[in-house]
Amino acid sequence: MYTFLLIILILIAITMVVAVLLQAGTGGGLAAMGGGASTDTFLGGRQAATILTKATWWLGGIFLGLSLVLAGISTRTSVPRSVLESEPAAPTPVLPPAQSELPLNVEPEGGQPETPPPPQN
Repeated sequence: MYTFLLIILILIAITMVVAVLLQAGTGGGLAAMGGGASTDTFLGGRQAATILTKATWWLGGIFLGLSLVLAGISTRTSVPRSVLESEPAAPTPVLPPAQSELPLNVEPEGGQPETPPPPQN
């Protein structure tokens, strides 16, 4: 159900983008604000409602409603919402560093110790 609604949401989003991009611009907006635009242009004015304008409003409303439904569905799942709520992973064992085969004070086959003894005072 969640995947189906998510696919519908993506299709609505793509359709809404197309509907917005196909609409004709008014030529006002932020660019006209600094150039002495009239109040009518600043507040948006009354335009004729075209099919694209109505489609944009309807698609936007459906998009918002479907997004809220999907958000509600996703919070009711059994998946933990946070990393801190999930089960802690078992710690990985730390191996001791590799030691040489002969300790420092063991005499090798030649009879000489590897490290000289400390000086006597």
